Amino acid sequence: MASWRRITGAAGLVAGTAAAGAGAILAAERIAVGRLRGRPDPESGEPLGELHGLPLTVLAGDGVALHVETHGPASAPVSTVFCHGYALSQDCWHFQRRDLDGYRLVFWDQRDHGRSGRSAQGSATIEQLGTDLKAVLDATVPADSRMVLVGHSMGGMTIMALAEQHPELFGSKVVGVVLINTAARGLDSGSPWMPSPVRPLLSRALPGVLNGAAKGRRAILVERGRRSSDMAFLATRFLGFGDGQVSAAVVSFLSEIIGSTPIDVIAQFSQALMLVDKRDSLLVLGRVPVTVLVGEKDRLIASRLGIELAMDIPGSQLVWVPGGGHVLILERPDLVNDAIISMLARAGADRGLPRSA
Repeated sequence: MASWRRITGAAGLVAGTAAAGAGAILAAERIAVGRLRGRPDPESGEPLGELHGLPLTVLAGDGVALHVETHGPASAPVSTVFCHGYALSQDCWHFQRRDLDGYRLVFWDQRDHGRSGRSAQGSATIEQLGTDLKAVLDATVPADSRMVLVGHSMGGMTIMALAEQHPELFGSKVVGVVLINTAARGLDSGSPWMPSPVRPLLSRALPGVLNGAAKGRRAILVERGRRSSDMAFLATRFLGFGDGQVSAAVVSFLSEIIGSTPIDVIAQFSQALMLVDKRDSLLVLGRVPVTVLVGEKDRLIASRLGIELAMDIPGSQLVWVPGGGHVLILERPDLVNDAIISMLARAGADRGLPRSA
């Protein structure tokens, strides 16, 4: 009996200690988030995610409905088409939609993301995204118009897939490309946030862990955990941004976009990202002006891969962003917008267009 009392007492002590530790962590999270959200925030009144264009549904080759929104008349000589990244939606281009007034803009949600439809098992590939992009271009850019393509993270890889599949477009229809926080290969070696001694192991294990988390009861528990706003806020702030003074409203906005992406979609596309190798597309991209933006503190795609990408695209321009993180489109929209406007100027785009939405 004494032995049993010691065992149960020890178990109770361990459980109590664990509960107390968890409670302390949660309390610390609340304090940290409270301090961050309590700072003066110039973006607190910004209508993040509320700007929208004229809606259009484009059917992909396999019947998946792709949600598209356009600004400006289709008769414009140049259209700018935006491809968002992994686990995001077209809403992440808020500052580009707001500040590039007067240009013809096309935004779309990648399959399984945002307001686009869900697809069959096995179609979560970068190659499929390239095919989807071609369908969007065919539906939104007239035959006598030209286009500038802008891609963030996985959206940049989508553009590379299009270049592999339709090289004839580059130099004729496509007259410029802006690539932001992206890479052509190397994601299987792990992200910078992972401890370097175990980075390759964690990278190989991550897709399996995510696939396991996306099934059955575990998926329900994981989705509940992802809605823990304090934890999600801190994780988003660390992984998405390099600047410690980034707006809390912007961090919350990005966290909400990621949180709305189902865990099974995150799991499926994680495998595609681990396997990506689009180096064969880079000579095709080099037929047109290309700008590559790289954040020094990108914790998801190593900055060295962005530099490598710029070096491997003939004639490309590298924009190095000191202190910048992975989501430069929200963290440093001024630099991103300047790069896009410069590219549009080279393409002869007119900013004087009336807005249709």
